[in-house]
Amino acid sequence: MRTILLAGGSGSRLWPLSRKRCPKQFISLFGETLFQQAYRRARTHSRPDEIVVVTGSEYEFLVKNQIEELGETVVQERILLEPCGRNTLPAIAWGMRQFEYNPDEPVVIYPTDHLVGEGMTEIVAQASSLASDHLVTFGVVPDRPHTGYGYIAPGDPIESGFVVSAFYEKPDLQAAERYISEGAFWNSGIFLMTPGVFFEECQKYAPAIADAHLPEAFPDMPSVSIDYGLLEHSTRVAVVPLTTRWSDLGTFSALHDTSSPDEHGNVGGALLIDSTGCTFIHPEGKRVAAVGVSDIVVVDTDDALLISSRDATERVREVVSALTSACDPTVLEHRLVHRPWGTYLVLEESQFFKIKRITVKPGASLSLQHHHHRSEHWVVVSGCAHVEIDGETRILPQGESTFVRAGALHRLENQGMIPLEMIEVQIGEYLGEDDIVRFDDRYGR
Repeated sequence: MRTILLAGGSGSRLWPLSRKRCPKQFISLFGETLFQQAYRRARTHSRPDEIVVVTGSEYEFLVKNQIEELGETVVQERILLEPCGRNTLPAIAWGMRQFEYNPDEPVVIYPTDHLVGEGMTEIVAQASSLASDHLVTFGVVPDRPHTGYGYIAPGDPIESGFVVSAFYEKPDLQAAERYISEGAFWNSGIFLMTPGVFFEECQKYAPAIADAHLPEAFPDMPSVSIDYGLLEHSTRVAVVPLTTRWSDLGTFSALHDTSSPDEHGNVGGALLIDSTGCTFIHPEGKRVAAVGVSDIVVVDTDDALLISSRDATERVREVVSALTSACDPTVLEHRLVHRPWGTYLVLEESQFFKIKRITVKPGASLSLQHHHHRSEHWVVVSGCAHVEIDGETRILPQGESTFVRAGALHRLENQGMIPLEMIEVQIGEYLGEDDIVRFDDRYGR
């Protein structure tokens, strides 16, 4: 069985934990990231070369780094980089093209930003025969009316599932209650189908996507979900009940519901007195206390603080929209920024200086570059740095430092076996990240 992992996203629903350049599937929520959980799940039935990841070009190195953190081999040609977002149907079509050489082999499609419990592999295996002639979706048995999910109405039984009689868009509360009373499922966004059946149905109902020459035509494809563009039109759709734990983790309220609360319904490590039903997320080592509060969410990061009532967490997107309009940098990324060579953390900054902690992975190298407006002081904290400045190479062991003047052509490399950690002090009239002119870069930037 093959797998397609959908790894796009905007990072808006769990802000400030998630950011545009690091959406929720790439942040660690349960000891590892949701993307890593999805990749592990895929590996239970697919080899690395049988797993396609469809993601945005800005997430390429997050994907690679997180696969490597699992001890897995990155198969470069199986990472498909969308030049722009076009929703799920074009993304799935591009992924399916990689497997059309075997049109009858089932392909399971997972979103990588959902929490899925144990047993998913067995559920998919039981549905594989149904996928030989159907587009299979998996439905969650609702435990309450929910206006944030689409619904699937089951029809006649067929093998391990049901023929789909109707799809319903996100309803109001009254409609959601009616759908549940009629036995409808929540739409999980997980699918199982063969390339043959998929492209047959695409040819009928989405020919522009079926006939597109990918990846060249990707930017010109319509932005449409697989539900709206294909499943709601096809007569060959089946739904299989999802009998394992599932959450799309679309809000902090959903995150609260999937955690283990204390006897007062509180989640998080805060010191709480006379408080119930609260969620507190904050950095390790920071003492947080609250008195006499109920049903609130507090999310504290290095550079942003969110406070919301639990029943209003779906409105976090409004916060992100307002911050985006104001060009607020907290929408884009955390202070800890991931790069293909490692990470950097901004420790302090003002108008004319910026202090960073830079960590370079073993065997990694920054680009050969120069800056127009800033000079840099480097101090090695741990590891050993290979430094090139204006054609001269030197080795800096722990405790040594060097100076890079503005305009100097320079490169930093870690040829050692352990991470290289440095403190960088930037000084200049302009300290933006766009003041980098690259001359050679192994990562193709």
